[in-house]
Amino acid sequence: MSDISYIDVAGGMVLRPIILAVLNLYLIVGCAAVPQASCPPSEERSVNEMIYFGTVKPNGAVTPTEWEEFLRTSITPRFPKGLTYWLAAGQWQSSDGIVVHEKAVVLNLVHLDDDLSENAVHNIVSEYKRRFNQESVLRVKGFVCVGK
Repeated sequence: MSDISYIDVAGGMVLRPIILAVLNLYLIVGCAAVPQASCPPSEERSVNEMIYFGTVKPNGAVTPTEWEEFLRTSITPRFPKGLTYWLAAGQWQSSDGIVVHEKAVVLNLVHLDDDLSENAVHNIVSEYKRRFNQESVLRVKGFVCVGK
């Protein structure tokens, strides 16, 4: 007997892998077809970033003093015009399958959609992961219109 499973569709036999491939194609095409924000003349197209920094590390947790130092030396110089952050609690699944519950700091940045800002965010995330021995940092990015 074959490893390929079949589904009975309208009285005929259809290969499951073919159906899954077609459904995946529709999903990919559908996501790619989402239009980007078009802003009115009084507003500017910008990026809204939500970055989730976990605080558990192998030898304890990121302290408030360590976070404030990271904010002062690594984030604020790259985004001096402003930012918002708050403390949160959450969970995530590590690469070894363990669900980790931890406190986090959520950083919200609204910035221009340009290479300078993109590189700045990438460097912040990389530096945090390196400095605090983090497996990952969640970055959620969306496009918004911002009033001038």
